[in-house]
Amino acid sequence: MIQSETLELLEWSRLCQHLATFAATKLGAFAARYLHPPATQPESLDLLAQTKEAYQLETSLDTGLTFDGIQDIGESLERAELQGILSGEELLAIATTLAGVRRLRRFIEDQEDVPILKELVADSRTYPELEQEIHRCIDDRGDVADRATPKLAGIRTQIKSLRDRIYEILQGIVQRKGGALQQQLITQRADRFVLPVKAPQKDAIPGIVHDTSSTGATLYVEPKAIVSLGNQLRTRRRQEQVEAEAVRRALSQQVAAVKPDLERLLVVATTLDLATAKARYSLWLEANPPRFIDRNQNESITLRQLRHPLLVWQQKHEQGTSVVPIDVQIQSYIRVVAITGPNTGGKTVTLKTFGLAALMAKAGLFVPAREPVELPWFDQILADIGDEQSIEQSLSTFSGHIRRISRIIEAITTPKEELQVDRLKVGGSQEFQVGRLKVLREQPDNLQPDNLQPDNLQPDNLQPANLEEPWPKGHATRTTPRASLVLLDEVGAGTDPAEGSALAIALLKYLANTTQLTIATTHYGELKALKYQDERFENASVEFDDQTLSPTYRLLWGIPGRSNALSIARRLGLNPSVVDQAQTLLGGASEDVNEVIAGLEAQRRTQETKAQQANQLLQQAESLHQELSERAKLLQERERELKLSQERSVQDAIAQAKKEIAQVIRQLQQGSQTAQNAQKATNALKEIAQRQIPAAPPPKPKPGFRPKVGDRIRIPRLNQTAEIISAADNGELTVRFGLMKMTVALADVESLDGQKPENVVKTTSKPAPAPTPVSPPATAVRTSKNTIDIRGSRVANAEIDIDQAISKAIEFGVLWIIHGKGTGRLRQGVHAFLEQHPLVERFKLAEQSEGGTGVTVAYLK
Repeated sequence: MIQSETLELLEWSRLCQHLATFAATKLGAFAARYLHPPATQPESLDLLAQTKEAYQLETSLDTGLTFDGIQDIGESLERAELQGILSGEELLAIATTLAGVRRLRRFIEDQEDVPILKELVADSRTYPELEQEIHRCIDDRGDVADRATPKLAGIRTQIKSLRDRIYEILQGIVQRKGGALQQQLITQRADRFVLPVKAPQKDAIPGIVHDTSSTGATLYVEPKAIVSLGNQLRTRRRQEQVEAEAVRRALSQQVAAVKPDLERLLVVATTLDLATAKARYSLWLEANPPRFIDRNQNESITLRQLRHPLLVWQQKHEQGTSVVPIDVQIQSYIRVVAITGPNTGGKTVTLKTFGLAALMAKAGLFVPAREPVELPWFDQILADIGDEQSIEQSLSTFSGHIRRISRIIEAITTPKEELQVDRLKVGGSQEFQVGRLKVLREQPDNLQPDNLQPDNLQPDNLQPANLEEPWPKGHATRTTPRASLVLLDEVGAGTDPAEGSALAIALLKYLANTTQLTIATTHYGELKALKYQDERFENASVEFDDQTLSPTYRLLWGIPGRSNALSIARRLGLNPSVVDQAQTLLGGASEDVNEVIAGLEAQRRTQETKAQQANQLLQQAESLHQELSERAKLLQERERELKLSQERSVQDAIAQAKKEIAQVIRQLQQGSQTAQNAQKATNALKEIAQRQIPAAPPPKPKPGFRPKVGDRIRIPRLNQTAEIISAADNGELTVRFGLMKMTVALADVESLDGQKPENVVKTTSKPAPAPTPVSPPATAVRTSKNTIDIRGSRVANAEIDIDQAISKAIEFGVLWIIHGKGTGRLRQGVHAFLEQHPLVERFKLAEQSEGGTGVTVAYLK
């Protein structure tokens, strides 16, 4: 009961209603609207894994999971099991649901890294034969089709023949005796064909009167000439109903035979829809996946920038105010957090925000906080928030709080487990046998069965005890605390402040021993001192702006809230003498405490300001480091260019020297024989040059940039930055800077980082050889083996025929599918099937000469 009250106090149902708007099916919306947190941590982990995989599909794919065609067929399945006859619409709903779940299963099986969802759909049976049979027997309007049975087709042929004969006879009567008719038309009354005859001329057309007009001026007469035919028509219609009912009965029996599997399909579809709704809601909230921590392993609760999901909804959908996030970081040894501060400061909202975050994590939802999101898994989340005052039940505010807190204390402790105890005397000690546990004490007289505590229990060695003197059986009780989260609003309020404060202190100390975490709001100053007496307690407060006399809704940790009542009263214009008298009655100690707290708050604000400044400096340093890195790269590039230039200069100098030496050699050759010695010397110099000076590597072209429309460039001669509006083939650009436009040459611009554009100087080069013409691929020949005609077929039947035709047309590489134009539904179904077929590479509508929109050409892999 108290857990249900907690869900109501935390407005869990409103959150579930918001979640339901993201569901795609009625079943999913119903499951979301009545979502209840699971009872075990493995269930929560499984739900969270489903949400993560659905979130992955939603963010990585364009469409995500689609639930088209899936309907709530639960009632139809129940009626079919009870041998009821389903209507055509119900049978169609079953068929579309089977097709929708099959598409879901195929889609999930084709994805990677979704093992939980694949396991969920692995054993799903979608019964395509049942779906096909329903579509064969039931048309799109929900009526039994003529093709259902030959007998039904024959009966409907006879009905059509009778109707045509009746119309023919009646048309003849209308033409011959039109003057006796009120209107020249054929209508029906009581499933019989009649003519509207004027009352004074009823004898002109003898027959049976089935109805009269409200004024009595018109009689609706069935002429005698068609009475016999009308009787035959009614008989045939009755036969048609019987035959159609037999068809629906047979289909209903087929549905009833596989009811468990169909119910399993509904569960799978609902689970998938709910997981997808959670993923979409989490994506909308900009939430992050939680991680369950173990506080016994010294892991801390971390929830940064935590936002209340209902306030986020109010902000986005109801034009509410912006949501102020809070930071929650609780060390592993903290068991109780006392939040203080002025009224309307956000204490209660903080309780609800943290409670909803814990519930969302349990239910497999992401938490609207910045990563990392780390919090424990609480087996119970219990709250006392608000006023439970009741005149009918004679409950005051204090009584209402106490009754609810009593239920909380009862819930956080497991029911007392009564253990049968054998009291045995063994030697000089007492041994208590409690099931498979033993406890030994050296002083047997002081140990009674009713005082047995869990600390005394030791693992049983499963050895039988030596009984010397059996004692009567007794009983022992033990209690085990549970990993619970308790949220208390204004603990101890509603009664005498002294007694309320004492009660609050005792209650919080008790909860520190019996719960994993308790968060309480209070105005009692005595609770602020608990932190300095017990390390398991922590203080927090909501910030209040003294200048604007309004809360900031920020949560401050480690600092208790201070009383602002007198300062607010003074600023709001209350008589100063009254405020001074109140301050005198309050005493100086309270003022000193408030001054200390104010100093702590000022120091915290100073530290936050310095932290922001340090963060800004860090960002500036990172930006400067990036800029210096880019400049260093430019300098290295320039250094490499300089080295290449120097090497080219050396090579030029050597070449010049070789020319001069060659000239000297030619002069020597024309003279005396000593020129041969000069030639040898020249060869030696050449070898030395080749050996000592390596050939310079080919210069690397400096990577330029290619200006395009929309880029920003620099014009060095104007010292201006401009935007490119258009570019011409002759190397000129039209640019705009400010309100001015001008045309500049490509050589006069550069990029913002100093790069020159490519192809500034056009070099003369040999024209590139003309590309060798590539012959187009051979056109596939259309034959009867790679052509299929499915006109007039249903989509479900056509899919089977197309799949068979594809397997036969693989050798041709292409398949022509003739589906006709019509309403376009068959073409849409064919295209949807081809998109998912693994053997189809692509498809398109045929050329106009080959059928246009009435033919689809599928190219096979």
